[in-house]
Amino acid sequence: MIIVDWIKHIINLATYPWWSVTLSIVVLFWAINSPKPWSKRGGIVMGLGAILFFALSLLDPNFRSVATYPDNVPIVGMLGLVGFTVWFSMNQAYENDRRIAAGLPTIEQEDSNKKVFTWPDLVYAELVALVLTTAILIVWSIYLKAPLEEPANPTSSPNPAKAPWYFLGLQEILVYYDPWMAGVLLPGMIVNGLQAIPYIDTNPKGNGYFTWKERKWEIGAFLFGFLILWVLLIFIGTFLRGPNWNFFGPYEYWDATKLVPLNNVNLSEFFWVKWVGSSLPTFWLKREALGLVLCAAYLFALPPLLAQTILRRFYLKMGVVRFMIGVNLLQFMASLPIKMYLRWLFNLKYIVYIPEFFFNI
Repeated sequence: MIIVDWIKHIINLATYPWWSVTLSIVVLFWAINSPKPWSKRGGIVMGLGAILFFALSLLDPNFRSVATYPDNVPIVGMLGLVGFTVWFSMNQAYENDRRIAAGLPTIEQEDSNKKVFTWPDLVYAELVALVLTTAILIVWSIYLKAPLEEPANPTSSPNPAKAPWYFLGLQEILVYYDPWMAGVLLPGMIVNGLQAIPYIDTNPKGNGYFTWKERKWEIGAFLFGFLILWVLLIFIGTFLRGPNWNFFGPYEYWDATKLVPLNNVNLSEFFWVKWVGSSLPTFWLKREALGLVLCAAYLFALPPLLAQTILRRFYLKMGVVRFMIGVNLLQFMASLPIKMYLRWLFNLKYIVYIPEFFFNI
């Protein structure tokens, strides 16, 4: 039991966001550059390992109370489906890369020659899927109680008060950004960025077939944004955020009396009070000059530098306008983990803090 408790303690520490995000980034970029995890044997090993880990973890009462909560059961299933989908796509991508290198047709080109009739082949398959889905939903509704609560009561708020699962990523972003950024600007950039991708990325390679070798930068950026900055944030908000929005490991008891002292400091306070040793200036422009300069350098000076260094081949291929738009979208995506690490490492709350105009970054 001592060994088991130590293992639980290590897992609890490893799942705290500053470790879980870092480990997830390292594992992701190691895995996508290695064919072993995406082979059939690798998929079986990862799948069985995840099932075994989940089954053993259910023996812990704290883990079981969170994982089997009716609101959270669909999230557990969603994580499994996301994992399988990513494995399947990368498995196909590495297989196609092998075929292209050997001068063979891709999997999609071979499948394009296999034609079936809508009736009865497609309709029959859809009917079977309909019957199975209906049966699963009936059994689910019988054995899993609907998470209905009492009527809304302004004097009794749930602790923690959580958004629906598909907004938990945004709710987690609210910890690090002001509402206007976390709830309006960043989601708007995501939607506009997705719409702009076909016009920014005109590379015909990878259209209609899976590939990794021909689309490394694009697939790596997508998986980072989707898995790390969306799915992982939903996981953290669902399973690791407990009462008072505190972090709890998967085997920790959700103690409503847990207090975590926070001393978040703005960059202007770091500069004027701690480094210069004076009081904060009253004029907002002078007070926040350092933060404004850093933000301007990040948004406007960094893209030309990247265009002449590590992203030069993209600049030459895409041109000035498409390159600048694409890099700015990537910068907004990268700003989230940068802000998260600044909060975790230095308790930095805002880089720019101008309450006079409700403008905080």
